[in-house]
Amino acid sequence: MQLLLYFILALVLLCGLYINLIGAPGLWLMVFGTLAYAWMTGWQFAGWKSLLTVTILAGLAEVFEIIVAGAAARKAGASRAGLWGAIIGSIIGGILFTGLIPIPIVGTVFGVCMGTFAGAIIGEMAAGTQGGDSLRIGLGAAKGRLMAIFVKLFFGCAIVGVALWTCRPPLPHWHWHWGNSGQKVMVPAEISDVKRA
Repeated sequence: MQLLLYFILALVLLCGLYINLIGAPGLWLMVFGTLAYAWMTGWQFAGWKSLLTVTILAGLAEVFEIIVAGAAARKAGASRAGLWGAIIGSIIGGILFTGLIPIPIVGTVFGVCMGTFAGAIIGEMAAGTQGGDSLRIGLGAAKGRLMAIFVKLFFGCAIVGVALWTCRPPLPHWHWHWGNSGQKVMVPAEISDVKRA
């Protein structure tokens, strides 16, 4: 049962890492997945130190994402409408292009960047910004979003590593044992010990 829960945790972590690409709260899914695993295993493998570590990593990732994406868009001169357009566009673009470009991850990242670009332009034009300035702001927002994706991907990989390392259950020890037919077979140590008795 412990290995099954560990396998489910690994799937949750990978799903969280993937949905993180479109701007969804994938890192927090990873944190709550680790918390659920710790609770379901009776806190045998994951403790407060590992949970605190993954929570701090997720929090730092959110802070750095805001700093990196916001700084690039603001440097390009984005208004509040452009920033909101970029956020909404990134989510829509990530979902839309994930289905349109069938290459895993590539379609999502491309869609997020294109959606950010288009959303920033639409937001800026709605706020009355001229076409050339809107284009420059859209490019700056897309560049910032791409950098933010890589920052969150880095922190997400760190969370996966910490969670999988600290939450791993012990593997059974295997021994060679002579089977009933005279063949040498490998069995878990617990079974081998019972058959010797």
